[in-house]
Amino acid sequence: MTLPFDRFIQQLAESNATLDYFTDFPKIRNHLAPMAIKLNQLNYLLGQRDLREAVKALWNENPSVFEVLDILIAVRSDRQAKTMDETGNIVPLASYFVSAERVYAFLEGTGLAEVFRNREIKNLVDYVYGIEVGLDTNARKNRGGENMSKAVCLVWDQARILYQKEVSVTAFPQIQSLGVDIKRFDFAIRTARKVYLIETNFYNSGGSKLNETARAYSDLAPKINRYPGFEFVWITDGQGWLSAKNKLEEAYRSIPCVFNLHTLVDFVERLQEEGVQPL
Repeated sequence: MTLPFDRFIQQLAESNATLDYFTDFPKIRNHLAPMAIKLNQLNYLLGQRDLREAVKALWNENPSVFEVLDILIAVRSDRQAKTMDETGNIVPLASYFVSAERVYAFLEGTGLAEVFRNREIKNLVDYVYGIEVGLDTNARKNRGGENMSKAVCLVWDQARILYQKEVSVTAFPQIQSLGVDIKRFDFAIRTARKVYLIETNFYNSGGSKLNETARAYSDLAPKINRYPGFEFVWITDGQGWLSAKNKLEEAYRSIPCVFNLHTLVDFVERLQEEGVQPL
């Protein structure tokens, strides 16, 4: 029996964040490592009162060190980034790194020149480490999805459910309803009755993405379920859905198999009753 939607929405979890959700330090170290030598050379500029001459001297020694200047203003090396220069023209950010004079203009224009002169930064490697920590917060939404996948895997493993991750629809040539769309499902599980193709996600916060997801899965489910040996399953959670409650309810009522982490036990019981088989 399908759980009433009001109960389903009340059971949405407040968070699925483990401590490693907040900052991915291994990734930060990997980002920092290729820049470290150049940042150490740029340390020469810290505390220099005649910054223009110091930039010229360092440029003459090794102009390539200035290629990492953009990260000092929390912009990853993106040669397509644009900015308005002192004459009002739109120019690539990278155009400031082609000469000592342009580098000096960059430092003055961004405010880094005064920061350097006053030695408000003691070491640029440490400074960029902090910037990378800040930039990494943008990846938390992706880690929320990864944590959801981990949580679901834990349930499967504890129940000794056989499953495969990241399964392409091309593994099931009988499914022709998706056209040229090469869909990759988060999980696939086979029982004696059918193959379940499963998507998972978790939303801590709202946004247009939630409406798009609900619409997409409402459209996808009947394309899969039309084949007797297959069924689409959506496992989703997170109180971000409270901002898109109506769209979630539409999907909940149109997709036969929708679960959250609380109700996932019901799906596990179904799998066990049907008898899980290797895919």
